[in-house]
Amino acid sequence: MIRIGIYGYGNLARGVECAVNATSDMELVAIFTRRDPKSVKINSENVPVVNTRDVLEWTDKIDVMVICGGSATDLPKQTPELAKYFNVVDSFDTHAKIPEHFANVNETALASGKVGVISVGWDPGMFSVNRMYSSAILPNGKDYTFWGKGVSQGHSDAIRRIEGVKDAKQYTIPVDSALEAVRSGKAPELTARQKHLRECFVVAEEGADLKRIEKEIVTMPNYFADYDTIVHFITEEELKRDHSGIPHGGFVIRSGKTGLNSENQHIIEYSLKLDSNPEFTASVLTAYARAAYRLNKKGESGCMTVFDIAPKYLSEKTFEELIKTML
Repeated sequence: MIRIGIYGYGNLARGVECAVNATSDMELVAIFTRRDPKSVKINSENVPVVNTRDVLEWTDKIDVMVICGGSATDLPKQTPELAKYFNVVDSFDTHAKIPEHFANVNETALASGKVGVISVGWDPGMFSVNRMYSSAILPNGKDYTFWGKGVSQGHSDAIRRIEGVKDAKQYTIPVDSALEAVRSGKAPELTARQKHLRECFVVAEEGADLKRIEKEIVTMPNYFADYDTIVHFITEEELKRDHSGIPHGGFVIRSGKTGLNSENQHIIEYSLKLDSNPEFTASVLTAYARAAYRLNKKGESGCMTVFDIAPKYLSEKTFEELIKTML
């Protein structure tokens, strides 16, 4: 059995907990939290909840640590640090900072002899793989990625980190005209702003400066500055009533041409429609936790991404079963 630890306990971690318990080759050993462990209620029996300050007492009891912090401030610190002691997997999703995060995790994971798998989920993650495959198959073409309509956990978390914000949900919404232009094979040149809208529903602390909060949101680099962003201030009751779910999804489309004169048009499209963004992301994290364990057992170390890991390492099935049933 692959012994799994979960670092942090929010929506994503609850999804990992469910995903691990649904496998036949993994067991959940412990959940780590910055909160008082006695205040944290989990869905698993006989699994201890431990304060994060005691995590190093578990180095010989956990095969892979699944890190469930936010990309804005948690993962850039947590993943390199924990990679000194554990094989780790995270869902770091700030695309512009992935090279920097990769370098930091790679340095500590190589030194410790551990495997660190970063930026695992559906984007970055499954969408990344599909972008890579389709661009390799159709080199004469263009890639397009559309997200939503759905709740972005990373963007919602980034809003909640702003001073004066009590809670928030952010929806990413594809622009229909842009999506249809791509599907038609027109291969348009589109900016981030032309492809998506970002709509934010924010619960502010009493007495907070709403104009300052809105400005900090719409000008936030890597998250909102490059998009048309709408900010609504609502009550906590309205947020719970109207925005309690965490759906998401999206499309990766490659529009390409083949032939002596590029006369034949091809469209590759991969899509997801998710009732629960964190539960699906958690399922991807869990599969890559299996891969991290297997690769480290083979003597591999350092930072890896979805581009580095062969599909066979993700599955509970043996290679012989995969060849027989899926190839």
